[in-house]
Amino acid sequence: MQIFIDSADVSEIKRAAETGNCDGVTTNPSLIMKAGRDYNETLKEICSIVKGPVSAETVSLDADGMVKEGIAFSKIAKNIVVKVPMTVEGMKACQRLTKKGIRVNVTLVFSANQALLAAKSGAFIVSPFVGRLDDISQPGMELVKDIKLIYDNYKFTTQILVASVRNPIHVLDAAKIGADIATVPYSVFEQLFKHSLTDVGIKKFLEDWEKVPKRK
Repeated sequence: MQIFIDSADVSEIKRAAETGNCDGVTTNPSLIMKAGRDYNETLKEICSIVKGPVSAETVSLDADGMVKEGIAFSKIAKNIVVKVPMTVEGMKACQRLTKKGIRVNVTLVFSANQALLAAKSGAFIVSPFVGRLDDISQPGMELVKDIKLIYDNYKFTTQILVASVRNPIHVLDAAKIGADIATVPYSVFEQLFKHSLTDVGIKKFLEDWEKVPKRK
């Protein structure tokens, strides 16, 4: 399973990339706003750091606007993937962009039927938001299971990107289900490396090493 960083903070993305375990990046207007930088310039810098897919989100509500924004985004770098929302207009835009050879990430997906329509519209990636479903007492991972089953049934090539990840358990569950990608905040990415017993083991090794007689 690939791991993407859900961030527009260039310093975070650089640190993640240095581990060799950052396969791509997802961004959105809210993340860019938090970063306090120009959207296009930020995307360009991120694409120079991470060679995998970098999702750039459109803000128009109509297909014509989404397509126009998507074409502009695609000119920033070859690894740009255009994010469009799961709406009727979004699916129109997805089909038009896909025909132009521009990869599309269909975002804000909350049902298996929506994911089915995204795949039929030619989406490169579909993004079910598991955390937001959990927030309203609907099990987000059950949606990922349903999407995986449907895509396997019909041999859809659309990749399943588990979004709105809140903790390492979400990442583990996504991997067990067989999702293609999990996009995580940098704080969750850091947690994936950690375990208390690892820290205890390192401490014990170092303590034992200090007791080993050293040549003078």
